[in-house]
Amino acid sequence: MTDSRPVPSGTDADGGVKAVLHWYLRRSRQTLRWKLEGLTERQLRMPMTPTGTNLLGVLKHVASVEVGYFTECMGRPTSIEVPWFADDAEPNEDMYATAEESVQWIMELADRCAAEADEAIEALDLDAPGRVPWWSQPDVTLGRLLTHMVDEYARHLGHVDIVRELLDGQAGHTTAHSNLPSGHGADDEQWWMDYTARLRQIAEQF
Repeated sequence: MTDSRPVPSGTDADGGVKAVLHWYLRRSRQTLRWKLEGLTERQLRMPMTPTGTNLLGVLKHVASVEVGYFTECMGRPTSIEVPWFADDAEPNEDMYATAEESVQWIMELADRCAAEADEAIEALDLDAPGRVPWWSQPDVTLGRLLTHMVDEYARHLGHVDIVRELLDGQAGHTTAHSNLPSGHGADDEQWWMDYTARLRQIAEQF
């Protein structure tokens, strides 16, 4: 399937590439937030895989990773504390919200992280130098980190797509553009039941 929505213009070497990467980053943030809408707090926190993947935790993780890359790793100040990344933090503490961390608090954290990240991205050139001490090749540029964060969101949005579908059957890219097949009955619940049954029948042959 292909995404039929328009892609931002301006991919030449005079700064347009940064605008495009930033556009994809912002779109990924919006898609992630949409995937969390309309669910109960229990659903948002519920681990849905053997390794504990949950929707609210994914938001906490990507937001705090993002602000770290675009502020501290780019030599810029930040007002946001992320103690779940400290050396003495519990393993995987960035991948779930504690009982004391409310849904509203996580949402506001994500907004603050995005705002500081955007401020850095807008202020710096693509070739602005940075450093990620825990990477094997720590010297980076803003362009490298922008590309990395677009990839980071893409990976976790795949997780979120599946988790949301398991929770309540909601699927698709956005409310305005599902990116799922339509026509010939493909927008009908029975069509999908028959489709998955056919795939299951094929798989059972092996």
